[in-house]
Amino acid sequence: MQILESSIDPFITRQRVRSVERSMKRILILHASLGAGHLTAAKALCEAFQEFPEVEVLCEDALAYANSLYRSTVTQAYKQLSEKLPQLYKAFYEGSDISDLDKSLDSNLVWAKLERPFFTELGEFVRSVNPDAIVCVQQIPSRLLQLLDQDDEPATPQYVVVTDVIAHSTWINYGVNGYFLPNSLSANLLVQRGVNPVGLHVTGIPIKLEIMTPKHKPDVRSRLDLPLHLPVISIFCGGLNPRRVRAMVSDLLQSPIPLRLVLVAGRNERLVEAWDNLVSSETVMLQKLEMIDYVDDLVVASDLIITKAGGLITSEILARGTPMILVDPIPGQEEQNADVIAAAGAGVQIRLMEMVAPAVQYLLRHPDRLVEMRESALELGQPRAALNIAEIILNDLQQQHAPQPLNSVHVHESLQSNASLVE
Repeated sequence: MQILESSIDPFITRQRVRSVERSMKRILILHASLGAGHLTAAKALCEAFQEFPEVEVLCEDALAYANSLYRSTVTQAYKQLSEKLPQLYKAFYEGSDISDLDKSLDSNLVWAKLERPFFTELGEFVRSVNPDAIVCVQQIPSRLLQLLDQDDEPATPQYVVVTDVIAHSTWINYGVNGYFLPNSLSANLLVQRGVNPVGLHVTGIPIKLEIMTPKHKPDVRSRLDLPLHLPVISIFCGGLNPRRVRAMVSDLLQSPIPLRLVLVAGRNERLVEAWDNLVSSETVMLQKLEMIDYVDDLVVASDLIITKAGGLITSEILARGTPMILVDPIPGQEEQNADVIAAAGAGVQIRLMEMVAPAVQYLLRHPDRLVEMRESALELGQPRAALNIAEIILNDLQQQHAPQPLNSVHVHESLQSNASLVE
């Protein structure tokens, strides 16, 4: 296996690339840096492909090949809407989800045509890499690939890995050879919309391969210097409002049940300031962390995790079978993630921060309920998702042909009818 450096010159000629011995399969993974989840999924897939011999893999941010104005506008709009105007974000998210397949495909194609002038380097980069397959883990690169020269399409099968628990219509594009989905619910919804079920694979969301390795709670707690005989509650606070985190932690510090409370701020510097003067109480030992590189260990060590309902972090937690309390989901996809987890019995969704502490107390007083949540989480979790995706794609390539694009008839009709916009 070989990893191609992401600093590859975007304009190396196709002839130069083809001069390399191509007994190895070359996989290009494209994501977009809107939220950390897409990058995490892309890294997990890269790690999975590395497990196979005779495979080269390159992981790239499609936005790196966008005009700086577009890149700045899109990233700031996503951040502002999701964090400061969540209801407006929800209205846009739900309003843009088109149930009619043909209309949604054409809508995504129109968006691609509008965006293409801002991505003048992406097509040339893809052609210069000359991959055997392209794997997209975000909607933007997937819809832009529709507009590559038609001569390139048959040689480069495209796969889409959906990182939301329910596939929004913006994930569905012309020319896609296969979709990898989090669950059967998402697959059923796509079939109802008219997507050919042949190319739908229910694999789960790709997560770090580390999570496939068994870890024992006592060993991990000893390594992290956590108490062996007290409940450990961890809060992943990175995407939460600092003021709301402070109020929630203040309530938890009043717990009559002795416990260890671990706070993880991640990159959120405002959180560190907000909890600066919070200290341990008589019953609760408070531990404050910023960026950590042992999230999986902390998940294993915890009896309960409080977090937002991001697709990637919840997938990692489910795969370890740790019960969750889900708070402050971003309207739209995170609300759907939370609904699926709560409905499966693997977590509790709470809207009022004032109810988090009572919920923790209830669960700690009813350990049988925590056991049930643990079992439900393990049933829902998919620790092998990334490897399963890699295996399916490489098997397609090994058979010397990928499945036909699920909407191949439509794509040529639409492209030809709008040739002036595609050229």
